[in-house]
Amino acid sequence: MNGVSSDILVVGAGPTGLTAALELARLGMVPTVIDRREGPSGLSRAVGIIPPSMDILAPSGAARAIRDEAVVIGQAQFHAGRFRFASLTLDHGEGAQLLALPQDRTEHHLRVALERYGGRVDYGQALEELTERPDHVEVRINGEARRFGHVIGADGVGSRVRAAMGVGFEGYDLPETWSIADVEAPGWREPENFQGFFGRQGRTVIVIPLAATRFRLISNTPDALATLPVPMEVERVYRAGTFRISVRQVTAYATARVFLAGDAAHCHSPVGGRGMNLGIADAGDLAARFASGGLAGYHAARHAEGRRVIELSERARKALMQGGALRRGMFYGLMAVMMSLPIQRRLAGQVLDV
Repeated sequence: MNGVSSDILVVGAGPTGLTAALELARLGMVPTVIDRREGPSGLSRAVGIIPPSMDILAPSGAARAIRDEAVVIGQAQFHAGRFRFASLTLDHGEGAQLLALPQDRTEHHLRVALERYGGRVDYGQALEELTERPDHVEVRINGEARRFGHVIGADGVGSRVRAAMGVGFEGYDLPETWSIADVEAPGWREPENFQGFFGRQGRTVIVIPLAATRFRLISNTPDALATLPVPMEVERVYRAGTFRISVRQVTAYATARVFLAGDAAHCHSPVGGRGMNLGIADAGDLAARFASGGLAGYHAARHAEGRRVIELSERARKALMQGGALRRGMFYGLMAVMMSLPIQRRLAGQVLDV
């Protein structure tokens, strides 16, 4: 593996790990970055990028590259079946907009920026063991014993770093089987808008733009395309499948020398689109603490923020998808009234986290 100018190991090269590595490198601490995959992911996965994430990525130049390629989401539109009952304009002025870009493209721009600062990702490198000592961390990577001063675990919900730390990952699993589909649909209506469709018994489909004619569908049912209540002429399916959702958060984001960020530290439903953004925020905060010497405050700050985002996501999920028809109807009516009032700008600010 390549030589580096610091003794920080970043495990995982998704958006969180790449952001941590990029910010460390920009601040003069080029880390070792490993990922067990054989190469960059080609999956779109997370999509939405909110203004605070762009603020973190702006100094390195990654934000500009992302903005140049991303789709700007004009509105969030909400439907009860086929009927649209509310719309929210997602523009808070001064560039505060919701952007959509497939995760693999976001990762591409982060890697390019990292390489400009002298870093790189070593793929095909699996963390096998981790032991924390008073003055260093011992790891085994692909059978090779190595030492680092600090380790950042950004290796997802199945984190090997978290398991080695022995910290709890408390929470629960949602009972539904969810589904996802990434499709090419050139004739889709109002392709620049986020659209949510809410049906009987809480059956929900969210349609998110990925590119001019490419869209992501997410549903709390086993078949997102079949659940969509309006026609969508699909020319190509890039990816389709099912998944389960856990709502969890670690009891400790850090020990003395090992830190957790992103999905290794928290996971929740995609409602609200905060998962990747929360990981980017973890990474930016942690890199800044390495530069300032304030590592001791990382757990308190990020655990509180993670809890806030998880609670926000769960409140939104339950309001939109759970309860009887009367309760949901009343909530949809309240949404329609609120989005027609002057407080719409405030609501947009909450969605954009600005």
